[in-house]
Amino acid sequence: MLRRIDDGDLETVRRWRNHPKVRAASFTTHEIGAAEHARWWRAVRGDPDREVLLYEHDGVPAGVVTFTGLAAGDGATWGFYLDVAGLERSGRLLRAWFGVERAAVGHAFGPLGLRSLRGEVLADNDAVRRLHRRFGFTEVGSYLRDVGGVPREVVVVRLDREEAS
Repeated sequence: MLRRIDDGDLETVRRWRNHPKVRAASFTTHEIGAAEHARWWRAVRGDPDREVLLYEHDGVPAGVVTFTGLAAGDGATWGFYLDVAGLERSGRLLRAWFGVERAAVGHAFGPLGLRSLRGEVLADNDAVRRLHRRFGFTEVGSYLRDVGGVPREVVVVRLDREEAS
């Protein structure tokens, strides 16, 4: 299940985002402080071009899904991260990966009414690339991006509504 994030979720979301495994798979790799996180929240909370949602797995808050580029109305870019520490402790991490992907794709092509969904993943993140392929995403290109001062290859993926299973 996905629901809108509210002010009460912010510190939990920041803790998840700062987990070393999440940072290692992200485009922003430094630890995010409270002031930086508050600036981000002020920027996104009322932006009609973006949506930030909390993913609940088995009724427990477990991750974040973001959609950007919504103003165009027909396509958007999405991303996610999970509560790695909590899900590993409970033995639910793998199931949550599938659950968050299923929830995000369903939200994109259901309530958001998108025709296409794009994503970007670091090329060496094989697990997420395989997950995306399993859900029907196609790798449509790549580019180099500075990540923590190092050029890294980023793979662009896309799923069109008529291809979603």
